[in-house]
Amino acid sequence: METYMKNKAQENEGYFGIYGGQYISEELKAEFDSIYSQFLKLKNDEKFQEELKDLFEHFSCRPTPVYFAKNLSKEYDCEIYLKREDLNHTGAHKINHSLGEALLAKKIGKKKVIAETGAGQHGVAIATAAALLGLECDIYMGETDIQKALPNVNRMKILGANVISVHSGQMTLKEAVDAAFEAYQNEYKTALYTIGSVVGPHPFPTIVEYFQSVIGKEAREQFITMTGGLPDCVIACVGGGSNAIGMFDGFIEDKGVKLYGVEPLGKGEKIGENAASLTYGREGILHGFKCLLLQNPDNTVADAYSVASGLDYPGVGPKHCYLKDTGRVEYKTINDNEAIEAFYKLSRTEGIIPALESSHAVAYAIKIAGENRGKKLLINLSGRGDKDIDFVLKHYPKKA
Repeated sequence: METYMKNKAQENEGYFGIYGGQYISEELKAEFDSIYSQFLKLKNDEKFQEELKDLFEHFSCRPTPVYFAKNLSKEYDCEIYLKREDLNHTGAHKINHSLGEALLAKKIGKKKVIAETGAGQHGVAIATAAALLGLECDIYMGETDIQKALPNVNRMKILGANVISVHSGQMTLKEAVDAAFEAYQNEYKTALYTIGSVVGPHPFPTIVEYFQSVIGKEAREQFITMTGGLPDCVIACVGGGSNAIGMFDGFIEDKGVKLYGVEPLGKGEKIGENAASLTYGREGILHGFKCLLLQNPDNTVADAYSVASGLDYPGVGPKHCYLKDTGRVEYKTINDNEAIEAFYKLSRTEGIIPALESSHAVAYAIKIAGENRGKKLLINLSGRGDKDIDFVLKHYPKKA
């Protein structure tokens, strides 16, 4: 904890321990430093805060509730609670930073937002925010993910976004980020790259974390009001890591609360079969920042895989890397089959269909519950599973 507190002084330079930074051209560095400077001013601007609060409350329907899952709790003899980010407008936590980033773009005079998306939740959220605030919107998405999440692609198009299919590599999230970042470098004077997680070069991890911290702040206050105390464990899925960082921020100083980040083990432990960068990654540089990164023996970036498109990224937010090193957060893994089982379990026990991403957190919480009776567990249910229904029924029909 002392080490964590000491590191706060480094955040202004864009580092979390040894992770983060800006591995970009001098031209882009000047632009990003300008964005950060303007962001810091707006953070302290009363009018900006009022506008953001109004959007959260009246547009995206915050605060989202904490829900006591009584049926699941009874089955596992624990108290299991869900932070219902799936009830946000657009169906996931992604609307939190999307509204913040779009409002930031408008305030600093940008005309367009450029984004990437994996499962499509960030894409839908940023397309929604862009439509609301009158901004042009280009969204890059791997063709593999487009086929897995067609309902979200159609939503983006209806909202007026230009959805650009990426056909390189595995045609998933990494390639979408590659393409979006390349496009942004040609348009940064008039556009803002509204990144979809706590990744990328400084200041993007800090900006996204700031807008997502509302999750943990709400959840802590709500949990105390509901139960009279704090949870024993807080669990969230981790791909890039935005929902987890947002949730953990509310409890990071509470030494008695265990924090668990759940990565996708996918099909197995071999490189290329999973997207568990905190578990199997090595230090490396990806998309302009240093993090724990899945790498091949020759140090090239390895392919990442998960049944959940929003988690199949070969790197992870720099703050998560730091929190692993300090030991404040424990990072665990859940494989595809376990996530699918949890997807059906929550659906049939509580009548709540979770996103496949969130299903990883649900699956690990069930593991904890099975071994620790009487504990109070709080899961960040980061998104709903509308986008995943067709894919799950097609590829896992025996479960149904």
